[in-house]
Amino acid sequence: MSKRLGIIGGSGLYEIPDIDILESHSLDTPWGAPSASIAECKYKEQSFFFLPRHGEGHSIPPSKINYRANIDALKKLGVTDVLSLSSVGSLNEDLLPGVFVVINQYVDFTKNRVSTFFEDDIVVHVSMAKPTDERLMEISRVCLEKLGIKYNFGGSYICIEGPQFSTQEESRLFQNWRCDVIGMTSMPEAKLCREASLRYVNIGMVTDFDCWHPDHDNVEVSNVISTLRGNAEAAKKFILEFILDYSKSTLKNNLNSYDSLVTAKNKIKKDTVYKLKNIMPDLLKDFTKNK
Repeated sequence: MSKRLGIIGGSGLYEIPDIDILESHSLDTPWGAPSASIAECKYKEQSFFFLPRHGEGHSIPPSKINYRANIDALKKLGVTDVLSLSSVGSLNEDLLPGVFVVINQYVDFTKNRVSTFFEDDIVVHVSMAKPTDERLMEISRVCLEKLGIKYNFGGSYICIEGPQFSTQEESRLFQNWRCDVIGMTSMPEAKLCREASLRYVNIGMVTDFDCWHPDHDNVEVSNVISTLRGNAEAAKKFILEFILDYSKSTLKNNLNSYDSLVTAKNKIKKDTVYKLKNIMPDLLKDFTKNK
C-alpha cells in the first residue's frame, strides 16, 4: 500500500521554508471545514500535505479547532501517516524548555470536545493502548539525532481544555499522575487518527515548566513566545529531515477501525454509512455490495 504524509503544525508553525507549494486544497467534510486550506507541498521531490492546526494567523483556540474535519480532510487527500507538532509545558524537571519530546502516551483531560467520528447509530471501540506508531517514532528519533536537537524518546502528554493554563494545584496533580508534558491540542486528534486508521506520531516542543516549578515564574505568554520561536526554527529543520527519512522508510499499516465495529451492519443508517465513507471505507463497500 502506498504511503502519504500529512503534517499538522501547532503554535509557531504556520508555514515551512524551502518547500514548493503545488496546490492549496479548500475542502469541506461531513464535519465542516478544516482549520485552513491544506497545502500540497514538495521538498526534494517528496510530496506531503501541511495543515496549520490553529488556522491562518493563529485564530482558532484549542477548544474550537475542528479536529474531525482536519483528520477527515487529510484522509480524503490520501494521507496515511500524520506527523503532529505541538507546544507543551513540562511537568518533568528533566524536560527543559527547548527539549523535544517524542510522545507515546496520553491522558485526555478535555471536557468540551467531540472525540469520535462514530456517533448516532453506530458504535465502534478502537484500542488506544498504543496511540502512536512505533515506526514513526523511530524515524523521529533518527532525525532529531542527526540534527543534534535535544529530545526525550517517549513521554506522557496530558491534554487540558484551555485556553487558560493550569492552576498550581492542577499542575501538581498532573505530576502525581506521572504525566511528563501538558498541552491543549493532541486530544482528540490522536483518537481521531486511530479511528480513521491513520498512523500517528506527535512531537511535543517544551516551552516552559508550567506553574508547578518553585524556581520558575508562572506561565506567561510573553515568556512562552520567546522559547516557542526558537522551537519553531528547530521544528522546521526537523520537518524537512523527517520528510526525507519517511520517504525512504517501509511502513505497514495494521490499523482498521472496521475491525472494531460493534453495531450490526443492517442497523446502521444509509446516511451514517455515507457520512463515514472516507473514515471507514470498508463499511461503504459492504453496504453497496449487500444492497
